[in-house]
Amino acid sequence: MNDDHAGDALLICRTLGGCPDASRARVTGLDADGMDFAVTLDDIEVPVRVPFAHRLTERAEIRREVVRMYEQACAALGVPPRRAG
Repeated sequence: MNDDHAGDALLICRTLGGCPDASRARVTGLDADGMDFAVTLDDIEVPVRVPFAHRLTERAEIRREVVRMYEQACAALGVPPRRAG
C-alpha cells in the first residue's frame, strides 16, 4: 500500500484518522481491528490508528475494508473515488 497507494493512505488519515492537515501517511501495521499509520504533521511523524468497521477474520477481507475506507474518505472530502482497475 505504501508504494502504490500512498495517496489513498493520506486521504484515509486526513478523514478517518482525524488528521486533516497531514502531509504524508504510510502504513506501519495492521491487525484484525484496524490499521496503524505514521502520519506527518508539521514535519513531525506521529502514530495514527484507524479502526476497521468490523473485526476482520480472513485475509481476503483486508482489501475490501481498505477500499471501503478509501471510498468513505473520498465521500467525506467530496471527491470522486477513482475507478478500480
